[in-house]
Amino acid sequence: MERRAMLKLTGLAGIVASGMAPAVVKAQENLRWRLASSFPKHLDTIYGGGEVFAQKVRELSDGKFNISVHAGGELMPAMGVVDALEQNSVEAAHTAPYYFFGKNEAFALSCAIPFGMNSRQLTAWMYHGNGLKLTRDFYANYNIVNFPCGNSGVQMGGWFRKQINTPEDIRGLKIRIGGLPGKVIEKLGGIPQNIAGGEVYQALEKGVIDAAEWVGPYDDLRLGFHKVAPYYYYPGWWEGSVGLDLLVNKKAYDGLSQHYKDIVSAASTYAHLDMQAKYDARNPGALKELVGQGAKVLPFSKEVLDASFKASEELYAELNASNPQWRTIYADYRAFQKDELLWFRFAEARFDQYMQTVSL
Repeated sequence: MERRAMLKLTGLAGIVASGMAPAVVKAQENLRWRLASSFPKHLDTIYGGGEVFAQKVRELSDGKFNISVHAGGELMPAMGVVDALEQNSVEAAHTAPYYFFGKNEAFALSCAIPFGMNSRQLTAWMYHGNGLKLTRDFYANYNIVNFPCGNSGVQMGGWFRKQINTPEDIRGLKIRIGGLPGKVIEKLGGIPQNIAGGEVYQALEKGVIDAAEWVGPYDDLRLGFHKVAPYYYYPGWWEGSVGLDLLVNKKAYDGLSQHYKDIVSAASTYAHLDMQAKYDARNPGALKELVGQGAKVLPFSKEVLDASFKASEELYAELNASNPQWRTIYADYRAFQKDELLWFRFAEARFDQYMQTVSL
């Protein structure tokens, strides 16, 4: 027997003797994972994205690949999922990557940045531009493989206790907003506040904060912000869309058969599209209900948007100078966005503008 064949057999015998081989085979036939969400269960749209993904994995594997979904705080703090994946403590997570901009600002680029891409543009960049490749190269530093897994679409500009007519009206305001948008608010003279979602209503009610951004009509209605901060501004310039990600521990992912890897990819894509469809279907009715209950829906003035855009560009120049990983991904992101804006200008935008002026 050749030496190479002998080594293979000897190695295989050692694995079998250790009990590892049957475990590997069994793992591919009947597999259980845990998915840590960064969201509370009562937000059925965002938290539900993890459940939709898990259900589709179960269906596509004929019930052999099962993933239990755990709300933020059950297995670990909602903002602890990246650390848990990096440390091999959990197999998967469903989250908004911009939560982790404190680790590296580049986390935000697959999720949302001020004056970034809308949901269709971001999806195009991730799937048919360089987005997925560039962000996977970045996530490899954290022992993670990422997949797009949801998008809320463009968000609203938040709830304010008083009207915002000029950039000066933002100065001194305590606003529940974090991440890169918080840095922009600081440049405008506002005071960003990091407050957990479950505490926002009380903070607004008691005047601890003057304003708060959340998501959009469907989610905001459920939290009742309109009862304590009646001015509902749009658009959420800091979140032209919010891409949610499925993050998978690399060791767990590498241990999957190709068939199961394909299932993870297909299920995350299904959940990605399903979440956007849910928001588009549910937000119109919720907005009508909010207006019926007294919410005053107002646009940010061009003056406010222009000042916010200028401050955002200043922030990006600073990040390009200080963060090489940000600079690499951001350059490709902006180049793709410029082409997308040109196309949308001639197609989607003009069509939508016209349709919004006619009676149906």
